[in-house]
Amino acid sequence: MRAAGARMKVGPRATLDPHGPYVFVMNHQSMFDIAVAFSYIPVNLRFVAKKVLKSIPFLGWYMWRTGMVFVDRGNRGQALRSLRRAGAQVRAGATILAYPEGTRSTDGSVLPFKKGPFVVAIEAGVPVVPVAIDGSHKLLPRGGFNLRPGEVRLAIGEPIPTEGLSQRDVEALIRKVRDALIDLHVTLGGLGGDKQDAVALPGKEGIGAGRRRSREAA
Repeated sequence: MRAAGARMKVGPRATLDPHGPYVFVMNHQSMFDIAVAFSYIPVNLRFVAKKVLKSIPFLGWYMWRTGMVFVDRGNRGQALRSLRRAGAQVRAGATILAYPEGTRSTDGSVLPFKKGPFVVAIEAGVPVVPVAIDGSHKLLPRGGFNLRPGEVRLAIGEPIPTEGLSQRDVEALIRKVRDALIDLHVTLGGLGGDKQDAVALPGKEGIGAGRRRSREAA
């Protein structure tokens, strides 16, 4: 991280079982977030990532070789199969990390969450851990390739249990986890997010029902 010009500040950080399993969910500001997660989340992670990352030199090869799950969001059938693979890995004891916003935030705020990681967590009966990051969008902005020096802040929240939940509880779980992540994000000095606009519309990364209504009203 220092070689990249990043000054890391980590905390608060919950005490976690290093063997898991968990489903970590993290807000997404920059491609730099992947390196931060590998370096500072204290468990052996597998990522659920967009299929496009598979084509990035070295990174895509490494993610594939280490058992990462790639999701093609343009193909619903393939996306569902990928989520089932992720669920099977978690049930077998693996810990996964997903970016439920489905895209990088351009201003650093927390966007609405997609349902996939929460479906996996409920089916596997494992806790969801909110992880907040702030500052990485300034080091490596979306669309940029040159790293800039600066501070990146990371906070790891307390695990949120899923025992006894069913798929009818997915949206309630999203709201609970996202609220906790937003609170962590604000603690880091971040913008937080709109707690009322929590669940992303199907096929719409970063757009929730509340945001759609505001656009239609405009």
